[in-house]
Amino acid sequence: MHAPLSPQAPAEALRATLAELVDGLPPRQAAQATARLIANYRGATPTDAPVLRDRSDVVAYAAYRMPATFEADRAALGALADAVPQWTPSGHTDIGGGTGAAVWAAADIWPDPADGAAPRPVTVLDWAEPALALGRELAARAPSAALCDARWRRARIDAALDVPPTGLVTVSYVLGELTPADRAAVVDAAAGAGEVVAVVEPGTPDGYRRIIEARDRLVAAGFHIAAPCPHSAACPIEEGTDWCHFAARVSRSSLHRQVKGASLAWEDEKFSYVAATRFRPGPATARVVRRPQTRKGQVLLDLCRDTEELSRETVTKRQGPLYRAARDTAWGDPWPPREDPAP
Repeated sequence: MHAPLSPQAPAEALRATLAELVDGLPPRQAAQATARLIANYRGATPTDAPVLRDRSDVVAYAAYRMPATFEADRAALGALADAVPQWTPSGHTDIGGGTGAAVWAAADIWPDPADGAAPRPVTVLDWAEPALALGRELAARAPSAALCDARWRRARIDAALDVPPTGLVTVSYVLGELTPADRAAVVDAAAGAGEVVAVVEPGTPDGYRRIIEARDRLVAAGFHIAAPCPHSAACPIEEGTDWCHFAARVSRSSLHRQVKGASLAWEDEKFSYVAATRFRPGPATARVVRRPQTRKGQVLLDLCRDTEELSRETVTKRQGPLYRAARDTAWGDPWPPREDPAP
């Protein structure tokens, strides 16, 4: 087992560990493995066929998908933390966690206790043993005690899944691999186990539909929506006309750029998500649901509001501090900012 890395934030530690893992991996081999993974990521996979089948698949996934999944999960969990700032997870179970992107993201949002208290228990459930094995390998080098001590348990992700009670349950980039019946059962299992549940899917129309299905089931189970929605009523987007999604900036490794044939050192990962709580959260008054448009002397913000409607707000230079805040506001941010500057 490797010695732990020197103290770093989980984000930096994960990048360093992945870089070491894939060092020397031939780009052609990575490209062949990732081609099949991309097809599964964009398509449909039956529940009896795990996407990550062997070590080469898992290493390709770690190089190609794990950084993007981590950043999407971190953005979603960060929005959740903003809505419930006094809450920290007593434990964390990640359903279908694969190599552990969501538990790394949670460790970045909620660090280990500074007072020497025991770290929260973390469990990753997945049906692909090669993914669990690599997850263990990566976590052994994490700067977080919660990650180092995490349990990696093989389990079928289907209607028979049993999830013990815990604080946080995440279901990240998993529902698209399941049949409709198993999707519903997994969300119900998460709702039955967690005080807080976060579900993340690709930011595609299909991914958004799966998030809406999960959202509806969580609300029916008595949960309150903490993020991204500023309310727990029905989504105001008319079905088939649009979809709610956000973007997270991802740094590309040199191997990542070679595999994708890309030149930029970054890309934007599009994702949809819902985070819900058993207790009443403090959701945003509104959330920016499109990239803000900055024009001369004004910023246009497309918002989903707590009044259960979509609207556009124009913030002008005359509004002083609020205008400056609008210029710094990004897609996916709450509006107005949590510390609302006086207009």
